[in-house]
Amino acid sequence: MPGTAIVNYHVHSASRQAFQIDAGGVAGNLISPELVATEIPLRDLRGSEDAISFAMDGVSFVTSPSKVTSFDNRNDWQRVYDHELTELLAQHLGAKEVVVFDHTLRADDPASDRKPARNVHSDYSTEGAEKRLVDILGSDQAAEWSTGHYAFINIWRPVENPINSAPLGFVRPSSVTNEDWILIDLIYPDRRGHIMGLAASDAHEWVYQSRMTPDEIVLFNIYDNQGLPSVGHSAVDLIEDPSIHSIRKSLESRTVVRF
Repeated sequence: MPGTAIVNYHVHSASRQAFQIDAGGVAGNLISPELVATEIPLRDLRGSEDAISFAMDGVSFVTSPSKVTSFDNRNDWQRVYDHELTELLAQHLGAKEVVVFDHTLRADDPASDRKPARNVHSDYSTEGAEKRLVDILGSDQAAEWSTGHYAFINIWRPVENPINSAPLGFVRPSSVTNEDWILIDLIYPDRRGHIMGLAASDAHEWVYQSRMTPDEIVLFNIYDNQGLPSVGHSAVDLIEDPSIHSIRKSLESRTVVRF
């Protein structure tokens, strides 16, 4: 059913904007560009006939239990989980080759240095995706992949408990124009990158799936070299049940695939 939530949109500016990440060398210290809190209409896709598909919308919700019982910072689960994600992407999207290159555990907890991302964004511009492909594969293999069809696809899973607060919401690409996107720099202590921030529009159609469990995942497109639009997304400020006080935890895995 439709409801409302709050997200933080980016704002068009005459000057280049940036996030400073781990500013001053302090893990978790984040200095943000200007953001504007905006109320949005939000449609829950659980049990809805308003289905979406990866082919059309770049987003797909899938039931996919994992053999991993504990995602922690020791990394001894990654080999098993990477294999699961590789099989999933092959089966669900027809990927011929998969490289899993990053996992980010997030907790909506003051003690966490990786909290949910509460700005409406997508992870790569075209330039950023092409550079990242070289970083991951090397220049020769990246050139080979670039002659065919490849894509960056993120996979998001709740950890430990169903998501009761700050669920991950998505903007349907068909409701976004090119003018809505803003190039935002990412300034780390040792490197620079950039993302695409999204400016507010009344035309944006927001969707999510309520109360996602650790047995459920969502796949979403970040960059596709054959034109499937990138998906704007953000944690949204919404509480499903005020009587539940579990900490919102999630794992976001980043992959690059070749079709």
